[in-house]
Amino acid sequence: MAIADVTKTNLLGLPMEKLEDFFQEIGEQRFRAQQVSKWIHHHGVANFDEMTNVSKALREKLAEVAEIRPPEVVHEDISEDGTRKWVIRVDGGSSVEAVLIPEGKRTTLCVSSQVGCALDCSFCSTGKQGFNRNLTAAEIIGQVWIASKALVEAKDKNDKAAHHKAISNVVMMGMGEPLLNFDNVVDAMYIMMADFGYGISKRRVTLSTAGVVPKIDQLRSVTDVALAISLHAPTDELRNTLVPINKKYPISELIAACQRYLVGLGERRKITVEYTLIDGVNDQPEQAQQVARLLRDLPCKINLIPFNPFPLSDYRRSPRKAVLAFQSVLINAGYTATIRSTRGDDIDAACGQLVGQVEDRTRRSDRYIAAVTL
Repeated sequence: MAIADVTKTNLLGLPMEKLEDFFQEIGEQRFRAQQVSKWIHHHGVANFDEMTNVSKALREKLAEVAEIRPPEVVHEDISEDGTRKWVIRVDGGSSVEAVLIPEGKRTTLCVSSQVGCALDCSFCSTGKQGFNRNLTAAEIIGQVWIASKALVEAKDKNDKAAHHKAISNVVMMGMGEPLLNFDNVVDAMYIMMADFGYGISKRRVTLSTAGVVPKIDQLRSVTDVALAISLHAPTDELRNTLVPINKKYPISELIAACQRYLVGLGERRKITVEYTLIDGVNDQPEQAQQVARLLRDLPCKINLIPFNPFPLSDYRRSPRKAVLAFQSVLINAGYTATIRSTRGDDIDAACGQLVGQVEDRTRRSDRYIAAVTL
C-alpha cells in the first residue's frame, strides 16, 4: 500500500497487539510498537520528532501515516480537597469529564466511556444530558494520558500539591455505561494494564456497570479486571425507577452474572456493590436488611455513596445518621461496607455529578435501551 493512500491512524488508542499489527502493515518490524508505545504512554509524547531512539526515516514515515492525537482539554478545575477535574472536548464538539482523586497513597482517575449516557438513571446528572456517541479507544485512554502528563508536570515543577507521580487506580465510573462501548473500553483497559502502557494492576482497574448482563459474561471472556455493579435498590420495583435498565436485566440476573464472573478467579476476588443512598427513597434499615439477604450468595464488598445533589433532581442526600445506620446493618450481617467520602463536590466532580456538554442524539426510552443492549 502506498504511503499516500494510508489514512492517518491515531496510535494513542491502539493496544500492543494492534500497534504491532500497524507496524507490520506499514512494512516495519513489530518490535517498533514497544518503542513507540513507551514514548506515548510513559513519556507523554505526542510528536514523533521527540522519539530520539527511533530513526529519522521512520519518524518521517510515521508522520505521514499516523498521528498521536489526545483529546483537547478545554477547562480544568481543582477542588479544595485536591481533586482535579478536566473538561475534555472530543471529536464532534461535545465534551466529557475526567476526575483525578488523590487520597493517601492512592491516586484514582475516574474515566468516561461515552459522550453522555442513554440509561437515564434517575439519581445521575450524566443521564439527564442524553446520549451522543461512544468514545473511541483513543478518547478513553486519552483521559489517562492527560492526567498522567499533568502529574509528571506538577512533579517537575515541584508543585507542593503533587504528592503522587503516577496513577495507581483507574475506575470506569465517569460519563456513560462502559459495557455499551465494549470494544473501545476493552482496548483502552488493555493499554492501562500493559507494561508498555501505564502498568496498572488488573485489580486496580475497575469497570462499573449498571447491569448489562450479556456484556458482563463477554467481559469475563477477555479480561478479569475488577468489576463493580450499580445496585442502588434491594427490589426490582424500586430499581426499575432508579436504574431503568433493570426492566431488561432484573436483579436476579445481574447477581447471577456477577457470580459467573468470579468463577475461577480465586476466593479473595469480590464484586464491588455500589449503593447510592437517597433520603427517604432507599436508605431505611429494613432496606439494608433486604440488601444483606439479597447479596448473601455473592462474594462482595459494599460501597455506600451519599447522594450528590445536582440541578434537575428533587432527590436529597441521606442524613449522616441514616447512612451510618444503613452501614451498621450491613456490617452486623457480616459485610465489608464502606462509606465513600464525597470528593470534589465544590467543582461538581463528585459521583453522579459529571455532565460535560452533550448534544443529545437519542431518545432515552425503554425501546432504545433494549436496542443498545442486544
